[in-house]
Amino acid sequence: MSGSADRERVRRSARQIGLWTGVASAVVIAAGVGILVSVILATSRPQGDDRVTAGPRPGGFAVDNPDHVVVDVDRVLPWVVVLGVVGVALLGLIAWFTARRAVAPLEGALQAQRDFVADASHELRTPLTALSSRVQILQRRVARGEDIGDALDRLRSDTAVMDEILTELLLAAQADQAPARAEASDAAAAVQGAVEVIRPIAEDADVALQAAVAPGLSVAVPAVTVTRLCTALLDNAVQHAPRRSSVTLSVASGDGPGRGFVEFRVVDRGPGIRAEDRERIFTRFARGPETGRRRGFGLGLALVRDMATRYGGSVGIEDTSDAGTTFLLRLPAAVTARG
Repeated sequence: MSGSADRERVRRSARQIGLWTGVASAVVIAAGVGILVSVILATSRPQGDDRVTAGPRPGGFAVDNPDHVVVDVDRVLPWVVVLGVVGVALLGLIAWFTARRAVAPLEGALQAQRDFVADASHELRTPLTALSSRVQILQRRVARGEDIGDALDRLRSDTAVMDEILTELLLAAQADQAPARAEASDAAAAVQGAVEVIRPIAEDADVALQAAVAPGLSVAVPAVTVTRLCTALLDNAVQHAPRRSSVTLSVASGDGPGRGFVEFRVVDRGPGIRAEDRERIFTRFARGPETGRRRGFGLGLALVRDMATRYGGSVGIEDTSDAGTTFLLRLPAAVTARG
């Protein structure tokens, strides 16, 4: 959200809170005054020695003067004290409630800031790890006198991926509504980009990566987002895959309610996920069992679900057992024009 939008939101909230406080305070004061007047009228009596003559003189008769009454302070004073205490308590409650409402935008802004920092840290962690692995490969090739042209090309590709991730994170931080309609993205190219980012990490973990993409599949999600989603799922699978095992990413078309979907399946040979953890792992800062490898922040799968949902997709566990786990990511297919 931009600075001007933030200021307008704060001003609108201040106006609403001021109006609500004024109306609530007026209601409390009016109710207290009304009760006090009712008590005074109920406990007052006409003044006994203040009488006037009614009827024709001299045969008129004396009646009490209705304009003069006597109020017993002893009977009214307890009501004044009670109403005063109740009024102060109600006004204090109103002040507390309005203060909570007043700081709500600030609380939301601070939470959004914390989420952005955590998300950015997690999203950049994997590309930075890949860059570190690329640099190590480059150093070994230089020491052996081997050609380093392809390694430099991959380094440039990894830095481009980081730039795209930063750009999308900044755009997402400024967005206050659903994303605009995205252009069609080629699923095969997005998967290839994710595999290239994760490959050096998988090689360090002694895990083989395999990808199988059906031809001609397009998704209605930005290419950089598809790559990020696949990267996060592959990174999670590699972290939990045993050494000398494999992680497979397959992509095929699928049907969904109202429209077509493209299905991304990531399969690992890990120990599986317990039934009580199948939803917990998609919450922020949730971590699975330790694997002895680099620790994440517990944000990967939560970000995958957030991004997939944002674009009308979904992610979940399709199957899990002692033989491995299959994650299913479903993204809306791009609508292609027919001639």
